[in-house]
Amino acid sequence: MIAADDYEKAKEGDKKAIEKICLSTWEPLYRFIYYKVQNQEEAEDITQETYVRSLNYLQNNIIQEDFLAFMKTVSLNIIRDRWRKKKRGGVFVDLEAISPEDTAGRDQQNEIAQRLLLESALAQLKQEQQVIIDLRIIKGYSVAETAKHLGKTEAAVRTAQHRALQALARILEDKDHQEKFN
Repeated sequence: MIAADDYEKAKEGDKKAIEKICLSTWEPLYRFIYYKVQNQEEAEDITQETYVRSLNYLQNNIIQEDFLAFMKTVSLNIIRDRWRKKKRGGVFVDLEAISPEDTAGRDQQNEIAQRLLLESALAQLKQEQQVIIDLRIIKGYSVAETAKHLGKTEAAVRTAQHRALQALARILEDKDHQEKFN
């Protein structure tokens, strides 16, 4: 656990305090980013850029929230910026021109279809279920962090997560839901 005085020391440029912050936040931050981008190299780059931006911000500002949550927000902004930059770069792909032998193209199309299927299924869940899945699985919060954030007990969070995943599985198994994306 990072003490409040470590943040103050880090703000003043104390290398040991910065190292302590980095060591305690690296793994959950990297897992969160990797889940989003699904590419080791890109996740490492984004993690590094997140630390640079977050620590620079820390030196000039007071952070009122959990620093890991703040860094996850920074990383999401970096991911969005990269996505927008790629989109603006404008690589046009004629999907009809992809030959059957081009498995990379098919894999990418399949991945997009799977993501759309999952996003659609998530949208069909109850609001609380969506929040639980977002905090626990997508953002990588612990059960304790999620319980604190939602004002629930850890047991209630575990139960709600279990039920949310069951509901999500039922939606994904539904043939009608799958046919929308095939």
